[in-house]
Amino acid sequence: MTQTALAGTAAESAPSERPVRPGRPAAKPHGQWKVDGTAPLNANEVWKQEDGGLSCRARIETVYAEQGFDSISSDDLHGRFRWWGLYTQRRQGIDGGKTAALEPHELEDRYFMLRVRIDGGALSTEQLRVIGGISTDFARGSADLTDRQNIQLHWIEIENMPEIWRRLESVGLSTTEACGDVPRVILGSPVAGIAKDEIIDPSGLIRELSARFIGDPDFANLPRKYKTAITGHPSQDVVHEINDFALVGVVHPELGPGYDLWVGGALSTNPRLAERLGAFVSPETAVDAWVGVTSIFRDYGYRRMRNKARLKFLLADWGTEKFRQILEDEYLGYKLPDGPAAPKPTSPGDHIGIHEQKDGNFFVGAAPTVGRLSGETMTALADVLEAHGSFRLRTTPHQKLVILDVPGERVESLVTALDSLGLSARPSLFRRSTIACTGIEFCKLAIVNTKDTAATAIEELEKRLADLTDSGELTQPIALHINGCPNSCARIQTADIGLKGMMLPTPDGDPTPGFQVHLGGGLADVGRAEAGLGRTIRGLKVTVAQLPDYVERVVRAYVAGRSGEESFAQWALQADEGVLQ
Repeated sequence: MTQTALAGTAAESAPSERPVRPGRPAAKPHGQWKVDGTAPLNANEVWKQEDGGLSCRARIETVYAEQGFDSISSDDLHGRFRWWGLYTQRRQGIDGGKTAALEPHELEDRYFMLRVRIDGGALSTEQLRVIGGISTDFARGSADLTDRQNIQLHWIEIENMPEIWRRLESVGLSTTEACGDVPRVILGSPVAGIAKDEIIDPSGLIRELSARFIGDPDFANLPRKYKTAITGHPSQDVVHEINDFALVGVVHPELGPGYDLWVGGALSTNPRLAERLGAFVSPETAVDAWVGVTSIFRDYGYRRMRNKARLKFLLADWGTEKFRQILEDEYLGYKLPDGPAAPKPTSPGDHIGIHEQKDGNFFVGAAPTVGRLSGETMTALADVLEAHGSFRLRTTPHQKLVILDVPGERVESLVTALDSLGLSARPSLFRRSTIACTGIEFCKLAIVNTKDTAATAIEELEKRLADLTDSGELTQPIALHINGCPNSCARIQTADIGLKGMMLPTPDGDPTPGFQVHLGGGLADVGRAEAGLGRTIRGLKVTVAQLPDYVERVVRAYVAGRSGEESFAQWALQADEGVLQ
């Protein structure tokens, strides 16, 4: 048979049409307003569009405060209240093993956590005294410094919110957008405007952003929370690498002092460090830059799935080059000049201790125990400061306080008075470097008691490792960050020793609270030029009871095994797993 005949036979025997393969299903929209339109794709987005979070304050004041907790609608209670700094707190007596098993309404109490917003951490003694009075009168004396420069109160009843707001607003404070899918508190350098080595003072910028855009409906419905950090100090003291938008003070060789722009950082269960856009932001363009990046998040951020609704996911998909191009072309309308990166910090960013200001007075950084204060302490602290000639203080992103404007001859007297209030200007290495989230005491997501666990660990380590600190073998703080759940409010992935709360099995089968251990993380500071996430070793878990033993063991292994001036993080990232157990 000829080749032509063979071809014809094959053609005749072949099917007349190839079967049509089903195509891949179209990708689901991300819910990006500028791409997919503004039609809401989940229940959360529905109520945000129907009646935004800012709207419920009137109902709190005129309905809920009058009629009580049972009158609160579910959408307000579990959604819009956050826009006013309110979360229901955990009902007492529910152990950590039940956190994931119970529904939110089964975990919550009829009391609230209230977050007082403190942009830039800036407080007057008058404002501190007012917060102290509110704590004493309405919050059972509770008060915690957060690692975002806020103060949180607990045991708040809805009936008292009108009076609480009246008192706060009478001294220029608020709870507006302290929580929710909004621009959260603006982190600022605790030594802005006073430090001798400051590159640029961001105080005015922070005040302008807060005054113009917090409570602005244009930015009151973002895909999820949005965090800002701004510093002009060379210590890089605002943990900029884990914020959505950050400005870090730099000096441009031709344009002078300004800022290096970072975007897209956040931790939680899917940590990602922010990235430089390589752009220099002048003081005159800083507001534009913030509005532009925030608008990108609003318009292009992923809204369909809450677990993808942070700026870090958009940046991961776009990359820095595209992000900068869209910022400049669509939102700024002009190009930002290229700029230098900030050099490695030369001083600690927690500002603990006694330091001279540029005006000849002094600022004093003091450490409470893992941020825990009380109404009585705050009121007494305001009195102490005023008696020593100071009327200003700052909260820090490290759960510390910085007292400003202290005359030199009053410094030692102030340090003594602070000690009497449980605030140490010369804390131990462990008290200085340990932070803890709210934990199971009040948080509905928590599994472990963090504050008490941290306080016990500090006390034990001060005694157990006194030989190393007294001899000078251990001189640098080792950051111990304790978190009650996987969400990393205490920044566990960026600590020397980060602890993630979880329930651990025991030989008798009854789970006990404990932690997954992360080692060797950190942000840019005097000990490292760049931020890095910690190392997780499978199976490296410790119970709450074992925690002091474990930290003592690993610190002693570090001191014995380090090379030269090697930091704990450098050592931990390279050490054999067996040494770290």
